[in-house]
Amino acid sequence: MTSAPTVAAITGRRRPALIVLCFVQFMLVLDDTVVSVALPTVRDDLGFSTAGLAWVVNAYFLAFGGLLLLSGRAADLLGRRRVFLSGVALFGAASLACGLAQEPWQLVAGRFAQGTGAAMASPAALSLITLLFPGPGERAKALSIWGGVAGLGGTMGLVISGALTDLTSWRWIFLINLPVAVLALALLPYLVTESRATRRARLDVPGAVLGAGAVLSLVYGLLQAVESGWDDVAVVGPLLLAAVLTVSFLTVESRTAEPLVPLAFLAFRTRAVANGATLLFSAAFYAMAFLLMIHLQTVLGYGPLEAGVAYLPYGAGILAGMWLCSHALTRFGMRRTLVVAFLISSAGLLLLSGVAPGDSYASGVLPGMLVTSLGCGLSLPALTVAAVTGTTEENAGLGSAVLSSVQQVGGAVGLAVLVTLAARRSDALADSTGPLPAATEGFSFALTVAAALLVLGAALIATLLGSHRSGSAVDTRETPAKPG
Repeated sequence: MTSAPTVAAITGRRRPALIVLCFVQFMLVLDDTVVSVALPTVRDDLGFSTAGLAWVVNAYFLAFGGLLLLSGRAADLLGRRRVFLSGVALFGAASLACGLAQEPWQLVAGRFAQGTGAAMASPAALSLITLLFPGPGERAKALSIWGGVAGLGGTMGLVISGALTDLTSWRWIFLINLPVAVLALALLPYLVTESRATRRARLDVPGAVLGAGAVLSLVYGLLQAVESGWDDVAVVGPLLLAAVLTVSFLTVESRTAEPLVPLAFLAFRTRAVANGATLLFSAAFYAMAFLLMIHLQTVLGYGPLEAGVAYLPYGAGILAGMWLCSHALTRFGMRRTLVVAFLISSAGLLLLSGVAPGDSYASGVLPGMLVTSLGCGLSLPALTVAAVTGTTEENAGLGSAVLSSVQQVGGAVGLAVLVTLAARRSDALADSTGPLPAATEGFSFALTVAAALLVLGAALIATLLGSHRSGSAVDTRETPAKPG
């Protein structure tokens, strides 16, 4: 039973709606990485301290990751279009505030507001797409486009940031969001009707507070680990708090009549495996993007614009993988497609790990970048399809929010662990080998670990994910995962 009229009823407007929703998602994911290249210029212009500068990145990450579950469930209960449009409006206003910021605190506050808007818009948008394309085959194609665009946004953030920082001003990395936000606010009300869960339920406030608190504490602790090291009280305290809040959250959810996240929802096998694999995938790729950008500039001597342009083939590889993904899902099934995609990405990371000082771009950086991006383009859409398998008009927002939360937490884990591993390896070798060889060894070691994470993800998928073929791509029956 669905609400009337359902989102899926507007068949003639589905394609333009998908385009608008994908443009917004591109913008939201782009802002995960768009400030990376511009940070030195931002520091000099606004007078940031070294510690304060990190919060230009962390404030967005923290709000986006911490508020996803609450926002996704709110979209199911209050209306997905309403929550999406509210999130886009907040994101647009915050982008304007960031672009006009005159003091460090203004930029950090604007970034937190951006992350809050993104947390509202992203799961609502994905749930709208899930309902716009209810047929298994068409849903797989639509989500392949969605997942590929998301991956492209993360990559293009580095390219756009380098170009705008060099050619105009860092302020334009935020101001370019405004046309997309205005376009979405103007068009989407005419393309998509409102939809919400048909069974009226109250929002689980205790679960929402505990769940958001657990994710916020976890992401905060992991982000601090990159700056302070794992033994710092600013890291240990939030991680312990996250563990306590997680246990409390699971206890409350198991005893609540209308939980924020029903435990049976998390136990559905296909979604559980997809989210577990997404955690490993995000850890590997967020860290790779960060480490490679640093490596290009500090070891290979690229400038900001040159480093950004060097990433362009990565976007082309993602598009190629995205195009292949929908065909692969239909012909080979979910499990085989994902296993092969993860192994391709792993091989690409191993190629990138061998990039050393003096290597040319064409023979050193490009081969690994192309292989890695092809695997990424294959993986992202397939993981998205699997992660929202079996969701309905009652819980589409929740399924989308769980996937997005896992992506953000995985990214924070990858940055905290792999960047720390790279730094410690480099520090240990700096005195004996010199700074550039030491930095190269740290980079190589971290990417090798990232490749191992993807191999582990492939093994998880091959072992636990059922074999699905044809247009359905995945089994939509609610079969809980078996213990162990």
